[in-house]
Amino acid sequence: MIGDIWAVMWKEWKELLQGDGRGRLGLLAFLGVFGVFMPLQVGRDWAASPLVPVAAVWVSLFLVTTVVSDSFAGERERQTLETLLASRLPDRAILFGKVGTAVAYGWGLTVLGLLLSLVTTNVAYRAGRPLLFPAAIGLGAVVLSFLGAGLAAGAGVLISLRAASVRQAQQTMSFTLMALIFGIGFGGQALPDAWKVRLAQTLAGMDASLALLVSAGALVLLDFGLLAAAMHRFRRARRSGGQMVG
Repeated sequence: MIGDIWAVMWKEWKELLQGDGRGRLGLLAFLGVFGVFMPLQVGRDWAASPLVPVAAVWVSLFLVTTVVSDSFAGERERQTLETLLASRLPDRAILFGKVGTAVAYGWGLTVLGLLLSLVTTNVAYRAGRPLLFPAAIGLGAVVLSFLGAGLAAGAGVLISLRAASVRQAQQTMSFTLMALIFGIGFGGQALPDAWKVRLAQTLAGMDASLALLVSAGALVLLDFGLLAAAMHRFRRARRSGGQMVG
């Protein structure tokens, strides 16, 4: 099945590379913000900042949402979905190939942005020695951004399977992401003051490695849950001949 997954990923990559120039300009701007602007704003402490893993997760989420909406809704628009579903390719190969492409795209560019941020920091703030991420920060950023990309890919495939068009899938993904951002922000503000104090004390006293492990564990559970749900819905779509399923 590995060969089939690679075949699907190769097909998806070719379609990504044939995208319009506006998408590439937007991507360069996004990398410029993460790889240049943010490190310059934080300063020479960027490499050791706990903001790095958090920012890396959000960057991978946003990057994946720009491509995953096309995974099945795009096939439906181009009238190629029925042909794909009728092929000899196994269900898992098609699904994992599309999810894998979205994850590789978002995560790969996030890692590139992390490396660019180190270059920016070292060029802007010459310290006589290389400014590098501590092990916990660097590993946390790489692992959590990978899991964040998986989260967005799983959710995106679920939405794309149900959406009538790429535009609808993109709008739903954008709304979901914005709801998550505002939900976290306003949800934190709505907590009672005593809870806020206790939460702040807990986070301040938590070991960085433990915090990363807890975060990674939560993301792994969410990733597997979404992937299982996507597989279930995809099988229903294949049985129904590519029609939208509830």
